[in-house]
Amino acid sequence: MPVLCITMPMTTATTAKSAGLAESQLYRILTWLSPGFPIGAFSYSHGLETAIASGGVRDRDTLQRWIAAILAHGVGRIDADTLREAHRGASTADIEALTAANRRGLAFRATSEMALETTAQGEAFLSVCRAAWPEPFLDRWAEMLGRARETPCHAAAVGAATARAGIPLEQALIGYLHAVAANLVSAGLRLGIVGQTDGQRILAALEPVVGSAVSSALARNPSAFGAAALAVDLASMAHEIQYSRIFRS
Repeated sequence: MPVLCITMPMTTATTAKSAGLAESQLYRILTWLSPGFPIGAFSYSHGLETAIASGGVRDRDTLQRWIAAILAHGVGRIDADTLREAHRGASTADIEALTAANRRGLAFRATSEMALETTAQGEAFLSVCRAAWPEPFLDRWAEMLGRARETPCHAAAVGAATARAGIPLEQALIGYLHAVAANLVSAGLRLGIVGQTDGQRILAALEPVVGSAVSSALARNPSAFGAAALAVDLASMAHEIQYSRIFRS
């Protein structure tokens, strides 16, 4: 992604303006996609725990390639498209379009653990977001989901919340995919295959991967929805019956 070099001091307002965000919008997206936002993201490894146990992921290089594949071809692609369509629906207060995006995001989960990962985080995100930042459209959607006994997937909930906050789609996608990558790096740290510095090296190397995934999502036809990360899916299936584990997925 391009880097802008400015020699003059930058205030928070200047930084937000250069990113196309108002201060309140920047504040919200940083809060909502922070590791400290209470959705339990730390408890999921998305199959990584099994991949490490089997030796498929064993060092900085293999962890970086594993995460890059997820972002470009796996759940990163599914979630980017789900977030995009949810954001577009919520931007125009089209609750049916938002619900359709959510249902498709839920349907394209290869394993029960991946389904749990997105629904548990989605429910927590929407609940906390509505409690702290009340928004009538999100309340209506949550009530509609409750009546239909449906759950929000995480990407659709983030897409809806960022849209209603006026956060541009591109920035929402960058923030979301960065959070996916950061959570997987954190899992790798806790599983002991990389240290803190190597974890940051991985995130630095993934910057163009996230940028490319965002550009592709913005240009991709909705009919091209889908993913192809079979190794990740198989690792998730194996994790369901793994004897010893510390993560929920």
